[in-house]
Amino acid sequence: MQITSHTNYIRFMEEARSDYLEQIDWPYDQLEKSGVISPVVNVNCNYKRTTTYPDLIEITTRVHKVSRVKLTLAYQMTVSGQLVCQAESSHCFLNQAGKIVDLKKAMPDFYQQLLELQKQEL
Repeated sequence: MQITSHTNYIRFMEEARSDYLEQIDWPYDQLEKSGVISPVVNVNCNYKRTTTYPDLIEITTRVHKVSRVKLTLAYQMTVSGQLVCQAESSHCFLNQAGKIVDLKKAMPDFYQQLLELQKQEL
């Protein structure tokens, strides 16, 4: 069975999220150095078509919603221009002790950039 397992899409989203953060000049390791971690709190995938292992899946990532304590990213996955999956992942912001962080206070530049990116997508 050469069909891509549904579980792989979650991994694809993680890789796309890491790449997206690097593209906006906030790589995940920089967040961690600032004392902030951002674990996944929710994932939602709507599978539209099957893919196979040789398929090249292109992923577009965007900021869907941001608040002072939570970020939701949206993903659109396509193969040869055809939609194969629409998904979202939500993440909270925590300090190293596991306490909720107010991103506006802890990392105001990052928070402001996320707000601007969200506005661009509306």
